[in-house]
Amino acid sequence: MKLFYSEQTKNNNTVKEILKNKFEISDRLLLKLKKNNKIFVNEKPANINSILQYGDILEIFIDFEEDNSNIVATKMDLDILFEDEGILVINKPAGIAIHPSCRHFDTSLSNGVKFYFDKIGLKKKIRPVNRLDKDTSGIVLFAKNEYIQECLVKQMKSKKLKKEYIAILDGILDIKNGTINAPIARKDNSIIERCVSFNGDTAITHFNVLEEKNNYSIVSFLLETGRTHQIRVHSKYIGHPILGDTLYGEPSLLINRQALHSYKTTFIHPITKQLISFTAPIPEDMNKLIKR
Repeated sequence: MKLFYSEQTKNNNTVKEILKNKFEISDRLLLKLKKNNKIFVNEKPANINSILQYGDILEIFIDFEEDNSNIVATKMDLDILFEDEGILVINKPAGIAIHPSCRHFDTSLSNGVKFYFDKIGLKKKIRPVNRLDKDTSGIVLFAKNEYIQECLVKQMKSKKLKKEYIAILDGILDIKNGTINAPIARKDNSIIERCVSFNGDTAITHFNVLEEKNNYSIVSFLLETGRTHQIRVHSKYIGHPILGDTLYGEPSLLINRQALHSYKTTFIHPITKQLISFTAPIPEDMNKLIKR
């Protein structure tokens, strides 16, 4: 994968200035590109302090081999929604963690992506851009190189990358749409659980009730911030925890995990600069409840 730039001014910009200002490349990645000789002007290796002349063509090769042996490759069926040179979009099922850990050393989604990368001959680090809880299903983005990862992380921080969820909440909400603005912090004496706390980090969640039936509500959520367990904590905070959420609510005979699904993600493609959107179908366990 390449990034192109053609100098059409006489501003005496250096290669480094173009890479930092035009492409917003980090110092860390810039150093890697320099060390791997991936920067060219008019098809010749270039020094980052070189001054571009009118008509010069700058090329940056952002794909180079990386060691990903730190992750075990595990064969699994991946529900790939989209793939190109820089991005892999996967619909994650419930019950699978995104990152390897002591409990999920070789069974995480990243292990499956490592197997897939090996299969297609892609020697790149495994870079999940967003995170979902193990029992939350839906869209997970993987960046195929560091530049794409940096761009998408910046979009999340600037709120240009939007994540929408569908959840089934216990009970009927008095207010059918609105915004929950309640800071979230780690709960005292707990490693995992979070709670609403005035000492916490800003957390903003927009919600809209789509349907009500059998004393539960089908609700869409749009995250403005991305705190750990944000939708789960905010749902509990308004008195309507997610159905089946054993950490913030009660077990349910209707579903054996929290009924939460990341169904839509929208962002600007870092290379094409086009606004793109992906949707993941509602999983069967939640769909059965919605159709009851």
